[in-house]
Amino acid sequence: MREQEQVAAIPLVEERVSIAKRQVESERVQVRISVEEREESVPVELAHDQVEVERVPRNVPVSELPSVRHEGNTTIIPVVEEVVVLEKRMVLVEEIHVRRVSATTTEHVPVVIRSERASIDREPSDSRVAPGQEAQ
Repeated sequence: MREQEQVAAIPLVEERVSIAKRQVESERVQVRISVEEREESVPVELAHDQVEVERVPRNVPVSELPSVRHEGNTTIIPVVEEVVVLEKRMVLVEEIHVRRVSATTTEHVPVVIRSERASIDREPSDSRVAPGQEAQ
């Protein structure tokens, strides 16, 4: 018989590096928003129209009804009446002159103005372990 060969098995070992990461809370930040109010007087220009009415006596005979007319910024509205004479005729008794006068005034209107301010406080964390994980 042949000699049996003997085989020796030598196990080889190798180290491997495994790297794992975990989140750790290092500090906390607290942000507070506060609203400040102050009242200011704001100038506001307000426009308005004013009507001046002037009655102008005329007493002029007319053969037909005069129409309303405009002269510049004045509207003239004729007013007629019939008077009894031997004959009937129209007499322009008066005209009403309506003038538009525009004016602008400045008034101070109180307005409440709000503004926000943020303050930030940093607090170091007591724990270096992320929430939901256990310390090892």
